[in-house]
Amino acid sequence: MAEKPETDRGMASSLGPGSATSEVKAWFVREVLPLEPMLIRFFRRSGRTDVEDLRQDVYMRVCDAAMEQIPHPTKPFVLAVARNLLIDRVRREHIVSIEAVENLDALNIATDDPGPDQNLMAREELRRLQLALEKLPRRLRAPVVMRKIDGLSRREIAQRLGISEKTVEKQLTQGVRALADILYGESTDLGSKS
Repeated sequence: MAEKPETDRGMASSLGPGSATSEVKAWFVREVLPLEPMLIRFFRRSGRTDVEDLRQDVYMRVCDAAMEQIPHPTKPFVLAVARNLLIDRVRREHIVSIEAVENLDALNIATDDPGPDQNLMAREELRRLQLALEKLPRRLRAPVVMRKIDGLSRREIAQRLGISEKTVEKQLTQGVRALADILYGESTDLGSKS
């Protein structure tokens, strides 16, 4: 345990200036430091070469937790912290940077880009919607287009069309219902086309 002074410095720095309590320091020296040989064996058995870095990271995490509440029993807690640290490191090492992959097809993952069949279906749906909109009377079509396509508020639509907001709301409801009826084959009485 020749590295005890270095370890104590690492622990004190993780506690921060002025916040290190003598109780946590005493607990660390009494309970955690004697586990160091076991901790080093644990990391070496895992095949890691960065044992010293891992040990310091465990000490940092253990001290941070002890500042909240000193864990009892100590040994299982320290081993759980060490295991979780190894898991975190392995996960980070297996992440592949998107810049590191030249050919995204080599990753064999699905893309969000629609295929040709999806493009064709989307175009057909848009044509159906356009035809359905053209079948609506002008008094219903204008509010629906302004609201659903242009994204205008009811107040803005009312101002542009020179009608009340209540009328806009009524025409929107009628227009959307009529569109649904047209698109899904139910008959509807649309009134006059003017």
